[in-house]
Amino acid sequence: MSTAPLDPYRPVAHLRPPRNWINDPNGLVFHDGHYHVFHQYNPYGATHANMHWGHFRSPDLLTWEPLPIALTPTAGGEDADGCFSGNAVSDGERLVAFYSANRWDRSPQHQPITTATSLDGGRTFTPRENLLIPEWPEGCTMYRDPYVWRDGEGWRMLVGAALADGRGAVLQYTSPDLETWTYLGLFDARVPEPVGATELRTGEGWECPQYLPSQAGRPGALIFSAWYEDDATPRCLVALVGEEHGGVFEAGPPVLVDHGPDCYAPALLRAPGGRWLLWGWSWEAREEAWSVADGWAGVLTVPREISVGADGTLRQQPAAELLALRGEHTVHASGEMYGPQPVDLGSVGRAFDLTARLEPTEGAGLRLLTTPDGSEYLDIRYDAATGELIVDRDHASLDDRAQAGSYRMPCPADRPIELRVVVDHSIAEVFLTSTGQVLTLRFYPTGDSPWRLQAHSAPDVSLGYSVDAWALRPLVVKEPSTKAAEPEGRLP
Repeated sequence: MSTAPLDPYRPVAHLRPPRNWINDPNGLVFHDGHYHVFHQYNPYGATHANMHWGHFRSPDLLTWEPLPIALTPTAGGEDADGCFSGNAVSDGERLVAFYSANRWDRSPQHQPITTATSLDGGRTFTPRENLLIPEWPEGCTMYRDPYVWRDGEGWRMLVGAALADGRGAVLQYTSPDLETWTYLGLFDARVPEPVGATELRTGEGWECPQYLPSQAGRPGALIFSAWYEDDATPRCLVALVGEEHGGVFEAGPPVLVDHGPDCYAPALLRAPGGRWLLWGWSWEAREEAWSVADGWAGVLTVPREISVGADGTLRQQPAAELLALRGEHTVHASGEMYGPQPVDLGSVGRAFDLTARLEPTEGAGLRLLTTPDGSEYLDIRYDAATGELIVDRDHASLDDRAQAGSYRMPCPADRPIELRVVVDHSIAEVFLTSTGQVLTLRFYPTGDSPWRLQAHSAPDVSLGYSVDAWALRPLVVKEPSTKAAEPEGRLP
């Protein structure tokens, strides 16, 4: 079956279950010829509660099979209040999931590490009887989210933390066998500091650490989610680009992994052929009561190929496989315009994949109009004064329950603006392909007539443009070969 929804806001080409709440992607691993994507999942509703691990697998990133829920909290056990985030590794015939065991009576911010093992390709997991790492190091005020990988003949683990001295941190462990772990100390730690020229900071604590090792003479990247105990403080995705020296990661200034407001807690997958893939969690940007009424919340981003360039910049692009989701070629337009009158480029559906090349002139941009009268629209435009690309959703929904705001990412003036934009019902992922940056946001258009694309520029400014758009086909989600299982019964 396809993921085509009745709900006009539920994406079709982004992975998520048919209903209920999801958040962090977890345990991304290639095993037995399949990409496995686990994720935080509440099988009982569309709010953040009752954390299980949902599970999909795919041979090709296009056709997905739901597998039974992988991890379920054990009543009265170490993970009684949730199987929180972590990752998984393939060890021969075994899949071993490492995760954060949550008990609210233990500590709201400390989730020690435990594991569960599958011997049948991820269809069933057997949890261990006790915690793998039962205690956190002294001075940790937050501790969670293991990330494990093979390093030579042994294994390494990173764990996210906040320290009593005010630093966010990633801790490191080593093991010869996935069972006996030795604490090595800090992998990296910093006091909160600005990220680039933004008002965002690196956080009181570092959640969901992920590690992209240096390769082919290029530096590596330590990726984490900037966490604050105060939920009102904006959170963001941060990368530190550098290299290991003496078991410690040494890096330059922090940079944003995603410049948008609606992407958090990404996870990496080491794919065959040395390629690295990244999925993130895109939360809702609308009132909770709305998503609860619709019966679902949260979606995973498209898989992204991620690398560090020779110049030390982090680069992302949609996985190459996603080109196969392109359907009808609905827009093909090129030419030169002279502002301020916009140029109509053509119509698109609610899910499309777009490429564009624009000259870097003042006001150069694209507008997605989602109502016939043009009162509702999503804007992508170039600000020549600041050298930034702006993605503006202030007018993207006539429903006041949807969040607004405009967001920016650096955009060099010495080259054409090259874009790849994936729009899927209520999510837009804007890739600035000329630099490898990306900006993710959610928006909720009310118009139900065909959407239209326009090219814009500032008054008395000429703009050369070339734009192509294709309908975006849905992912194929198979009927589960075994019951992909909601738990028996419901919580009281």
